[in-house]
Amino acid sequence: MDQDIFIGLADNGEKQFLRLAQANRHGLIAGATGTGKTVTLQVLAESFSARGVPVFLADVKGDLAGIAMPGSSAAKNADKLEGRARDIGLTDYGYADNPVVFWDLFGEQGHPIRTTVSEMGPQLLARLLDLNETQGGVLDIVFRFADERGLLLLDLADLQSMLAHTAENAGELTTRYGNVTKQSVGIIQRQLLSLDAQGGAQFFGEPALEIADFIRTDDKGRGMINVLAADKLMRSPKLYATFLLWLLADLFEALPEVGDPEKPRLVFFFDEAHLLFDDVPEALGDKIEQVVRLVRSKGVGVYFITQNPIDVPEKVAGQLGNRVQHALRAFTPRDQRAIRAAAETFRINPELDVEQAITELKVGEALVSTLQSDGSPSVVQRTLVAPPRSRLGPVSPSERAIIVGASPHAGKYDQAVNRESAEDVLAQKTADAAATAQEVEAQGREEVGKRERKSTSIWGKAMKRAAGAAAGSGAAIAAGAITGRRSRANPMKTAASSAAGSIATDLGGPLLGRFVRNIIGGLMR
Repeated sequence: MDQDIFIGLADNGEKQFLRLAQANRHGLIAGATGTGKTVTLQVLAESFSARGVPVFLADVKGDLAGIAMPGSSAAKNADKLEGRARDIGLTDYGYADNPVVFWDLFGEQGHPIRTTVSEMGPQLLARLLDLNETQGGVLDIVFRFADERGLLLLDLADLQSMLAHTAENAGELTTRYGNVTKQSVGIIQRQLLSLDAQGGAQFFGEPALEIADFIRTDDKGRGMINVLAADKLMRSPKLYATFLLWLLADLFEALPEVGDPEKPRLVFFFDEAHLLFDDVPEALGDKIEQVVRLVRSKGVGVYFITQNPIDVPEKVAGQLGNRVQHALRAFTPRDQRAIRAAAETFRINPELDVEQAITELKVGEALVSTLQSDGSPSVVQRTLVAPPRSRLGPVSPSERAIIVGASPHAGKYDQAVNRESAEDVLAQKTADAAATAQEVEAQGREEVGKRERKSTSIWGKAMKRAAGAAAGSGAAIAAGAITGRRSRANPMKTAASSAAGSIATDLGGPLLGRFVRNIIGGLMR
């Protein structure tokens, strides 16, 4: 029980705990605006961290960043927090900071997070671009065409170039794969321009995020709390939802099966959860439900935070075993339905009118039901939630800069790497074709056929790319020397891996590239 997470004190005097061994069975934190959801999230996050469990959470309003700093008795809300600690019998209550890494898709308030277009895949990308079934099918063909030609789709420029190339070869592709129309390609291109205007292009590129960097502990054994700055990201809600879904799917694919561990390997808090399920096609909805259900066996706990519990579809809500329900207001018929739905999800407490209690809960109070050691839900209890030990509210720009500078990932993701990919290859092909046409016109086909090839050998291209990779890693080491930290980057290893991947990509496409990179990387450890 000592390792379990203390949530708060129930009206009947019972302490309410979230059991670590059941924390990967997912959960829900719900309640109207201003009822205490954010504080509850903060309490759970810092408690998981203290027990060695890494955490990922999205800071939608900018007020969760304070979890990196200790609270203070001089803060305006200190009296309430300290009073609540006394009320629930927290004799060891004190202020404390937490190990935090700041992330930001736009690279402004934390380390940038990137993935490649190929790793995102056509299905998630189709959702992000709001494509219909026909347009999504064309996108599938584009990805297949790129794979067969050994063209790397790393950033949006690569995809845009590949789409233009697809339109030029529409007749050939229609015969091989199915109907490809220039109209569909044009619509996808327009959606890409719209995504670029929203800043989405910054999400695609290299270096891509290594998912293992989210699953770390500090030198004291505390789980790292990964805070995503999402205040700007929320202006593009579809990008926000798609990114988090991609992250969840990537975790699912990358992590090994662990069954039911003593504690989760990672806890994932999904704020504004309704954005994930808004206007979702049935097939994608089924995939979300599948990932949520299966990621549990990977040791990942997923906690959805939303204002209204009915925002989460029933097939997903049925997977959420740990529930914290803050107050709801019965102003509209939809609110009333939500109250009834929330009440019906709890294990009945004969001494508590749940429907009435939901509307009467004070700020900082919640109805709590968690999974017991046998997997059954506990009887719902009206609970006063424990106060956080870290700061409530944002951090200053200078505080954020210090934390980012001291991050274990400093220098690793901050500078984008632009290696040769589809855009470069297709541009070179176009330039070579134009130059050759001019030479044929001037000298004749037979004479031009005798000259050396314009493009360099794959070995030459590989070593050129490798040099660039080594230079990038060298910059990371230099940054580490300035800050006094030792970089994990190995420029020779990076260069060799890049060369191997480049050669393999030229010979057999991106899949073989990744295979060879893994082999070379293993040999050089």
